[in-house]
Amino acid sequence: MTDIPPRSPHTYTLSDFDFVLPEELIAQHPAPQRSGSRLLDATGATAATPTHRIFNELPTLLRAGDLLVFNDTKVLKARLFGEKATGGKVELLVERVLGGNQVAAHMRVSKKPEIGATLKLVCAEGHADGLSATMLGRWPDAVQGPLFRFVLSNDAGDNPYTLMERHGHVPLPPYITHTDSAEDVQRYQTVFAKNLGAVAAPTAALHFDEALLAQLDAIGVQRAYVTLHVGAGTFQPVKTENLSEHQMHSEWYDVPEATQQAIADCRARGGRVVAVGTTTVRTLESWAASGIAQGDTQIFITPGFSFRLVDLLVTNFHLPKSSLMMLVSAFAGYEPIMELYRTAIAERYRFFSYGDAMLLARYHHDPIRQI
Repeated sequence: MTDIPPRSPHTYTLSDFDFVLPEELIAQHPAPQRSGSRLLDATGATAATPTHRIFNELPTLLRAGDLLVFNDTKVLKARLFGEKATGGKVELLVERVLGGNQVAAHMRVSKKPEIGATLKLVCAEGHADGLSATMLGRWPDAVQGPLFRFVLSNDAGDNPYTLMERHGHVPLPPYITHTDSAEDVQRYQTVFAKNLGAVAAPTAALHFDEALLAQLDAIGVQRAYVTLHVGAGTFQPVKTENLSEHQMHSEWYDVPEATQQAIADCRARGGRVVAVGTTTVRTLESWAASGIAQGDTQIFITPGFSFRLVDLLVTNFHLPKSSLMMLVSAFAGYEPIMELYRTAIAERYRFFSYGDAMLLARYHHDPIRQI
């Protein structure tokens, strides 16, 4: 990793968020136990001397009155395989379920089928449902939308959620090289996943198991939930050197009234808001900035961003040149994050979705309010 000198938050460019990661540090499988992964604790020391912990030590780092906020989205079995009438292979990755059995999907194919063409999709073993996808055009823009709109159907008239659950595959990230397995069905999903709609897991929350949640409850740490349906765009690197030119992908979110009240109560008692994952940060800060509790967000958080709600962050280690790398740099400070990543690589931490985690404190410009 290259040392980068401090600079104004307004002059960071894409290259500043690059680093060299040994391929063998990309986790291909989860840790044997959810809460048995490693935790790099950067809350009680400088970035140069973080504490190496196991994730199940998290209760010792929190206190009664703190509020953990989780993303309760549930990952769809969103990857479908099939073929065109000509025999050409097709892969669909459903990004969003629309009305009328329609879905918006990414499509991988050698030659794009014509509007109105019907693709024959592969059914799960033991089923012969006549599963198909009829292409209606692009989405959301009919001419240049990044996704394609399809009608998913079968002989029984089942809805897209049922069809994906029966015939789809777990949409593992592109850097995981094996095909999805029974292990992935269980482990690429949080233990509290509730609201169907994501094509990527809120990975920081994968470290929590029922025993750890019970420990946190016992010491008086409160819990609340938001929903952000994580899209495939979360894995896409930023491609413009000038960050202001980047077009952020859109994701649907919801901050329920119960969560809004829980945050207000936490603030009133002097507790800390602890976001579990960057998707939770994006959700909470989108609501704080806009006042809109439910809708689509394209929030792009880079160094210099003024955080309104989140005090602590549980997060995994992210891709070079990704928007998530920029978010954590904005949260904990650019130089500290780069130093923490150097440490993680030197200490052989496991990276990305099935990897290890960090606990970060928000860098404060305001010396009056301390965490």
